[in-house]
Amino acid sequence: MTNNSENLLKLKNLRTIFRTSEDPVIAVNDVSININKGEIVGIVGESGCGKSVTALSIMRLVPNPPGEIVSGEILLEGNNLLSVNESEMEKIRGKEIGMIFQEPMTSLNPVLTIGKQITEILELHQRVDPKEAIIEAVRLLTIVGLPDPEIRVNEYPHQLSGGQRQRVMIAIALSCNPKILIADEPTTALDVTIQAQILELIKDLTTKMGTAVILITHNLGILARYADRIYVMYGGHVVESGNIIDIYNNPKHPYTVGLLNSVPTLEVNSDVELSTIPGEVHDLSSIKGCVYRSRCAKPTNDCKEGNIEMELIEIKPGHWVDQCCVNCK
Repeated sequence: MTNNSENLLKLKNLRTIFRTSEDPVIAVNDVSININKGEIVGIVGESGCGKSVTALSIMRLVPNPPGEIVSGEILLEGNNLLSVNESEMEKIRGKEIGMIFQEPMTSLNPVLTIGKQITEILELHQRVDPKEAIIEAVRLLTIVGLPDPEIRVNEYPHQLSGGQRQRVMIAIALSCNPKILIADEPTTALDVTIQAQILELIKDLTTKMGTAVILITHNLGILARYADRIYVMYGGHVVESGNIIDIYNNPKHPYTVGLLNSVPTLEVNSDVELSTIPGEVHDLSSIKGCVYRSRCAKPTNDCKEGNIEMELIEIKPGHWVDQCCVNCK
């Protein structure tokens, strides 16, 4: 959706399904996303909207079976990652694309020391010897602000707090200076103060390193401070995308409007109830036409009848919205 000579990663009509005993669940449905060098791009939506499966698809880590990437392209600097074999993909994971997974409390291996979990990726991709790898691990832990890094490299995950574990995850993800960092809900289960510290750390480090970031979250409030552009996902589809100003000041999709209205602000009286979006994410295996129509407050007749296929249209340069809902706001 953008034409930029600095384009780094392009998803074109990506579709990922999970096979069941009945109809397949379409978790990612014809998703197209562009990431440019050095920018922070947010992907936002409720749980079950396809954000994390999109990230796992980029990394080619969708569990198969039951999951499968059935169509589309994932182009890293023009190279289609869906065409490379697993051996080549292993060289790309960690080195070209780093990832911070959800749940810092469980993402680290409980039986390996912190140092070992950092050095193994350095030894694999950077071909450094074990002594040099430990020195680099200490340096990385210092960079991410972990206190007493010389001690921490010999400790196990259970000896660290949630915030400290997430700093370790960031150190691992950035250890090989990847071109892209995928941060999938990087502040899950952390308190508000630690959340802010982690997000600032990601922003500062990636800015210094020139790394592009895909920041996945359910919280539009977070993206207001950190993202350059935003993709709003619902029901496996991208339903709206644009820069920060367009999304926050001129949202066009009713789902985007609903997400924004549910974010608390300092201006809202504490006695006022926050807005909610009625209903829940629909069954991803059955619906045709507009995936949001059952929750939309002002659906058009064509939306109600399922007569309009979902397709993004550009309403102004760089601002895209699903054609079903452009008039439903």
